[in-house]
Amino acid sequence: MKISLLAGVLAALPCALAVWPIPQTFVEGSSNTQVYWVSISTQGDVGPIVANAVERYRTIINRESFLAPADYRRGELPTSGTFGGLTVSVDSTDETLGLDTDESYTIDVPVDGAATLRAKTPYGAVRGLETFSQLVTANGAGKAIAKTPIHIADAPAYPHRGLLFDTSRNFYSVAAILRTLDAMAYNKMNVFHWHIVDAQSWPVESRAFPELQTRGAYGPTMTYSYGDVQRVIEYARARGIRVIPEFDVPGHTYIVGESHPELMSCLNKQPGWDQYAAEPPSGQLNIAKPESVAFANKLIDEYTKLFTDEAFHIGGDEVNRKCWAEDPDVVKHMAENPGEDVEFLLTRWYSQVHDHLDQTGKTPYTWEETVFHSQYVPSSKTIVQAWLSHDSVVNAVGKGYRVVSSSYEAYYLDCGHGAWLSNWDGNSWCDPFKTWMHIYNYDIAANITDAAQRKRVLGAEVAAWSEQTDETVIDPRLWPRAAAMAETAWSGKADAAGHVRTTAEVASRLHEQRFRMVARGINAEPMQPLWCARNPGSCNLPQQQ
Repeated sequence: MKISLLAGVLAALPCALAVWPIPQTFVEGSSNTQVYWVSISTQGDVGPIVANAVERYRTIINRESFLAPADYRRGELPTSGTFGGLTVSVDSTDETLGLDTDESYTIDVPVDGAATLRAKTPYGAVRGLETFSQLVTANGAGKAIAKTPIHIADAPAYPHRGLLFDTSRNFYSVAAILRTLDAMAYNKMNVFHWHIVDAQSWPVESRAFPELQTRGAYGPTMTYSYGDVQRVIEYARARGIRVIPEFDVPGHTYIVGESHPELMSCLNKQPGWDQYAAEPPSGQLNIAKPESVAFANKLIDEYTKLFTDEAFHIGGDEVNRKCWAEDPDVVKHMAENPGEDVEFLLTRWYSQVHDHLDQTGKTPYTWEETVFHSQYVPSSKTIVQAWLSHDSVVNAVGKGYRVVSSSYEAYYLDCGHGAWLSNWDGNSWCDPFKTWMHIYNYDIAANITDAAQRKRVLGAEVAAWSEQTDETVIDPRLWPRAAAMAETAWSGKADAAGHVRTTAEVASRLHEQRFRMVARGINAEPMQPLWCARNPGSCNLPQQQ
């Protein structure tokens, strides 16, 4: 029986299937299989990514003794057969990881004997191993796989399922980043958007401009070396996660002025910073100076080599025209070049920098303001990150661009803690707090009916901006709310029968995923009292059942 036919039952009862994200196809039986020890072997050449993942998941599964909160009174399951190990095979050992990577897989678990995991690519095998790990449950003194035989055929609905991680406003250790990558893998997320620098600090090493880190990092222990970056990239790649860096230009660049004030406009205007920037400290690259273009392009040359992903985020958001309109150099340039105003200069600046990025062979990734709030027209291969409203997604695909949805109204996970300004006792601009239910109910493809335009919606990306967040609180800020997005981006909003999943139906599975993450060392925050987790459906309002 397909899981789509069981939605109503699963909403109210403890269930064997608690895989998160829910697979596209899940067929289960009525037997249970005893598990004494999980052995995982490979068939044929699978390559190092799969070989390492096999070792990793063998350790995870055999170390765990996990029982879902809803099953706390279940008792020991009677078993009819014995698990005979898992065999993993892949059609291709090509370990290229990108937007077009096939992450599909199939799993078959018989009542008695060996199970199989088959995938087209190594990264499909990685996703399948995570699913298999969630099938194994504690059972008395041992373990079991319930409701065998099991057949799973799975693939993501969207190819981009990301997390924006801001390491500029507050610093995060490499260990905190690696732990976050683990949690992403547990939820089949595949893009780590590393917002690595911003106005407040420049923690990453630059060999082209060493002074950026020397003058721009918060301190000598709050830095990322080339080696640190490479470690993060390789750790992520082993888990099927792309690392896309963001070097935001020409705005959000005050920190460049600590070492290169000659390139800047409106540096740290005080008081009245709010007239020149979205947040303090103000400062933007001077778009009238050719030297600022050369600087940005030299950064692109350096960091497109260090960061290996096909995409490179070039920012472009929240530029402030007043900052430039009052800059003496910009004013002088416009006086000497009649007909050239701020918009002309910004368009030319974007063009020169985007054209240079294009020459590196990278795919440009930019915030929506570049498309909608300037006269510049990016190349058609540009990926647009939409955040101001859902209409931005609709408008961007209508213009022919591929889009990632990061609507602040649903996906900004830092919101809900009030203002971070010292003398403003009120809400932040993006309050209220985004509940996991609000996130789960958000549809990134709503109101897009044209098939070609829907295909341009690449997926979703939650954002962890760090004005009020650092590694002491990052886990509960992210989890399990990011997992809510992860399921809708992997599984889609509806099942194969067209039924749109409700939060009441999925709550029990997300409870289980939250407890599983905690058991794996991720400090995910609770969704409800434990009593509610143990009694699915009993904490729903009647009209929401």
